Amino acid sequence: MKVLVINCGSSSLKYQVLDMTNETLLAKGLVERIGMDGSVLKHEKTNVDDKFIQETPMKNHKDAITNVMNALTDSIYGVVKNMQEIGAVGHRVVHAGEKYAQSVVIDDKVIAALTECIELAPLHNPPNLLGIAACQELMPGVPEVAVFDTAFHQTMPPESYIYAIPYEYYTKYGIRRYGFHGTSHKYVAERAADMLGVNIADLKLITCHLGNGASVSAIKRGKCIDTSMGFTPLAGLAMGTRSGSIDPAIISFIADKDGLSADEVLDILNKKSGVLGISGISSDFRDIAAAIEDGNLRAELALRVFAHRVRYYIGAYIAEMNGVDAIIFTAGVGENDVNMRDVICSELGNLGIKLDLVKNKVRGKETIISRDDSKVAILLIPTNEELVIARDTYELTK
Repeated sequence: MKVLVINCGSSSLKYQVLDMTNETLLAKGLVERIGMDGSVLKHEKTNVDDKFIQETPMKNHKDAITNVMNALTDSIYGVVKNMQEIGAVGHRVVHAGEKYAQSVVIDDKVIAALTECIELAPLHNPPNLLGIAACQELMPGVPEVAVFDTAFHQTMPPESYIYAIPYEYYTKYGIRRYGFHGTSHKYVAERAADMLGVNIADLKLITCHLGNGASVSAIKRGKCIDTSMGFTPLAGLAMGTRSGSIDPAIISFIADKDGLSADEVLDILNKKSGVLGISGISSDFRDIAAAIEDGNLRAELALRVFAHRVRYYIGAYIAEMNGVDAIIFTAGVGENDVNMRDVICSELGNLGIKLDLVKNKVRGKETIISRDDSKVAILLIPTNEELVIARDTYELTK
């Protein structure tokens, strides 16, 4: 079976086609600036060097998916003769609240549930639903599956997800810790077990998804028991532009001082904070590293704050699980930033976590980077969220 994986943002769409008989990637691509001037599709066929780039107006997600279908069936760059060869479509959906703890075949009931969750993810669920609706219209009869960012974290115990606020806010409005990046944490945890040759049910793992958005999860016996992101992706680590967890009184304090609304302060915390806010330079960790080379002290502070927060959660989760067998680094920063992994691990030696500085000199490659005498394995595993989506889609529709 060939599976089409769709990941819709508000003005973008990422996609892949995989042959699930051997989990081979056939093609992938990106549509940018949907509904804006300069809409463009960038399509790559596996083992073909040239990219197919098409600039054409795309006023909505239906137009975008139509152009994706045209690229997939193109006589030169395509990977299927017609869309009837696509056996199922898997959609990344950010938020399912407490409604779904696992991936699900999409029907009217699922659509209604995801619509109800829009208030929990107002920036993400609407474009996810637009992508689903477009595929239903353009590919009638093809089964579609929703794979949720939040589902993997639904195994957390109540003491991990309940906030210490009046309980009625949980029962009335669903205010609790949900966690995100679930497909990434799930994938790298399972790969870590394979690499170590140990059943995941016998492992205590800490997975560090470190990118512009970042989160850390504690995974015990294959199940998530805690994660750093919360009711929204704003909580937890300092990130590219997000503040991470702060004293909530800061919101009203800034609002009073600067005459801003709560929403305006939240916009600052989401889009103008994190390493961008501290450094004043960029949310891109490569730009921060370059500024440090030029002696910029605020850039250096920004990276120290980021590393400090990661260590904070690693230490907390070791305590929560009463130990750890392996720590996994993944996502853009986790996979590629040699120095950041070093800075994070350098102060963890007394916990039996010892990074091999030679093995660590690697980017984007699946490998073990801990010293031979380290009591805790340290792994670098490039994430593959699309494969997780494709696997769940295949299992539910085959």
